[in-house]
Amino acid sequence: MRKHTLSVILITKNEADRVEACLKSVAPVADEIIVLDSGSTDQTVEICRRYTDNVTETDWPGFGRQKQRALDKASCDWVLSIDADEALDGTMQQALSAMLEQDVIEHTAYRLPWGVTLYGKTLRYGRSARSVLRLFQREGSRYTLDEVHETVVPAKGSTGVMKGYLLHYTHRDYGHGLDKAAQYAWLGAQKYHRKGKKSHGLFLALLRAIWTFFHIYVIRRGFLDGSVGFIIAMTYAQVNFNKYVGLWLLEREETTEG
Repeated sequence: MRKHTLSVILITKNEADRVEACLKSVAPVADEIIVLDSGSTDQTVEICRRYTDNVTETDWPGFGRQKQRALDKASCDWVLSIDADEALDGTMQQALSAMLEQDVIEHTAYRLPWGVTLYGKTLRYGRSARSVLRLFQREGSRYTLDEVHETVVPAKGSTGVMKGYLLHYTHRDYGHGLDKAAQYAWLGAQKYHRKGKKSHGLFLALLRAIWTFFHIYVIRRGFLDGSVGFIIAMTYAQVNFNKYVGLWLLEREETTEG
C-alpha cells in the first residue's frame, strides 16, 4: 500500500502524435496528472483529457515559468515532471511504485536515467548517457525561471538515481531535430545575453563547437553509439556554435543601438 502520493506535471503544444504514449506510461503510478497546454492546434488537449480533468490552456511564458505554473498546481507529496516526448519504461514504473510504498523515503529528489531513442536506436553513450532530475518532493522545491534549459531546485537533502529508463523520443525525424536545435540555440543565446554572459568572439564560438564534439564523441564515448552517435555529437556541436554566434550578434546589436 502506498504511503506517499504522486503528481505528474506535463507541458504541451502540438504533441498529439506522442503524448498518449507518455500519459499511458504515467497513468498507473500517478495520483493526479496536471497538463498545461500553450495553444495546441491538433488533438493534444483532447487526448490529455482522456487521462485527466486537470488540463489548462494557457499562454507561453518560457519553459521555466510554465513548469513552475504546473508545479504550483500540484497537490501531492511527490512530483514527477515529464515531457510529452518521454515515457517511463516498465522497470522505472515498478521502481517508482516501490518508492512510494516506503514508510520513509531516503532522498528528497531522484535522477532518472535517460534512454534517448533516435532514428531507431536507444543511445547509451555520449551526452545521452546521463540522468535528469525529474522526481522530487513537492514541498520546498521550485523551478528556475529560465527561458530554456530550466532546472529543478529541490528541497534540501540527498539525490538518488531511479532504476530503469526515462525513454526520450526527442526527434520525430531529422527535420524536426534541426528545428529543435535551431530553437534551443537561439533561446540559449537570448538567455546568456539576458544574464550578461559574453561571447568573446566568433573564433571562440568555433573552438567551443569543436570541444563539444570531442567531449561527446570521444571523451563520453559517443562513437560507441555508431553512426547515430556521430550525428548527435555533430548536432550538439552545431547548437553550441549557433548559440554563441547568436550571443555575439546580440552584443553587436546592443553596441550599435548604444
